[in-house]
Amino acid sequence: MFNHFRLTHDVLDVSAVYTIADNACNGAVVLMSGMVRNQTGGRAVDYLDYQAYESMALQVFQNISDRCHQKFPDITEVVIHHRLGKLKIGEISVLVAIGSPHRAEAFEACRYAIDTLKTDAPIWKKEFWLDGVSSWVNCPV
Repeated sequence: MFNHFRLTHDVLDVSAVYTIADNACNGAVVLMSGMVRNQTGGRAVDYLDYQAYESMALQVFQNISDRCHQKFPDITEVVIHHRLGKLKIGEISVLVAIGSPHRAEAFEACRYAIDTLKTDAPIWKKEFWLDGVSSWVNCPV
């Protein structure tokens, strides 16, 4: 069982996260990439800004991993990396990768991990729209 968690202002590396989740006993690595889109609800987005209570967020990542391993006991790796700071359209905001001997469990665990992260992690997103208005959105905790 291997876990790797990271909060960073640096660009996220899909290839590196995939490599971390890869393992010779795996038959599958499922990687979910969340990206900054150019609109929300028909409103043009300029950029996003992510902030976090970092030590608590990393603990939540560990809790998510623990629950993944309990719910999906065959998974071998859980990798969660999340960007902080200002992100432009098209940039990756979050990567979640699950390594597992079987694809079905990898898909289920990956979906569980990202859905739980979105509701439980103290990571806050502020949207800045092209019309100059900004707003905090989908703020958990």
